[in-house]
Amino acid sequence: MKVLVINCGSSSLKYQLIDSETEEVLAKGLCERIGIDGRLTHKPEGKDKVVIDAAMPTHTAAVSLVLKELTDKENGVISSLDEIGAVGHRVVHGGEKFACSTLLTDEVLKAIEECNDLAPLHNPANLIGINACKELMPGVPMVGVFDTAFHQTMPKKAYLYGLPYEYYTKYGVRRYGFHGTSHSFVSKRAIELLGGKAEGTRIVVCHLGNGASVCAVKDGKSIDTSMGLTPLEGLVMGTRSGDIDPAIIEFIAQKENLTLSEVMNVLNKKSGVEGLSGIGSDFRDLENAANEGNEQARTTQEVFSYRVAKYVGAYAAAMGGVDAVVFTAGIGENDSVIRKLVGEHLAFLGIKIDDEKNNCRGVERIISTDDSKALAILIPTNEELAIARETVALVK
Repeated sequence: MKVLVINCGSSSLKYQLIDSETEEVLAKGLCERIGIDGRLTHKPEGKDKVVIDAAMPTHTAAVSLVLKELTDKENGVISSLDEIGAVGHRVVHGGEKFACSTLLTDEVLKAIEECNDLAPLHNPANLIGINACKELMPGVPMVGVFDTAFHQTMPKKAYLYGLPYEYYTKYGVRRYGFHGTSHSFVSKRAIELLGGKAEGTRIVVCHLGNGASVCAVKDGKSIDTSMGLTPLEGLVMGTRSGDIDPAIIEFIAQKENLTLSEVMNVLNKKSGVEGLSGIGSDFRDLENAANEGNEQARTTQEVFSYRVAKYVGAYAAAMGGVDAVVFTAGIGENDSVIRKLVGEHLAFLGIKIDDEKNNCRGVERIISTDDSKALAILIPTNEELAIARETVALVK
């Protein structure tokens, strides 16, 4: 079966066409500036990348252009849309309504819409992409794969905040967590490397990218994670502050004469690594600056790594130990310096990073020394493949 995977943003649309039998990516691409002017970057497997500037006033127009290129005589990889057996959609927030992936019926779409206030920047865009595909491919099964679903196994003691309980019952204010598709995919692979049996395993997954989160996976299930009601909580990230004293919001608002919305914009878009370093959110620039003697850049690397290590330690305590700490996503897979800095804090868990093994990028590898009591592993994530697998399982 060929599965089209769609990840729809407010003005963008990422896609991959995957052959589920071989798990080969037949084509992938990105539609940008939807509603502005429009640009499609399309890459068929084994062929050159194609860049097309075309009007995309709506997401339906963007999906239409993607389908046209997938079946194009020169740039396409299929002869007809009939070859697409199902479409898997990334949906950011499922609230407490969805603990697993599900077929997208009208009833399910209504339930997703009811979660819009929990993810106002993401869920409406996800729904637009779903409706665009339904319009252009009537009869093709559609599946929703939720970022929050994997974390629905968290116990109340992990997801409740120290707030009046009525805020949870009335508004659903609780920890939901994100990056669930990645945490699920990577932890399953880690379990395979540990012997293949989920029961008894204790894994901490560090999904470190521009957005970053840590997840405690016990017996194959998420029992805690660092992101909360929104993706702002937890680690210091590319431009997000992560955990702060809530009183800072009022303090900064008064000192800088800012509104609540303006302070939240600072916390989401002007803080984190970019705000701390004064350089930017790209860890390659951070490393270059640190190597050139920029003390602020070096301090920022240490702040980021220290926060990751603190969460690993907390989750080791929550699970009564740890068998493996896994690094994944853009920074986790490619930044050996950050992995090393995190590893330096984990000696108490019996983990020691092997410098030679750690000198790698984007490959699956155990990077701890042979005598480490617990493993440190680099496992590349593949959220699109995970969505395709979930989609096939449901459709079949």
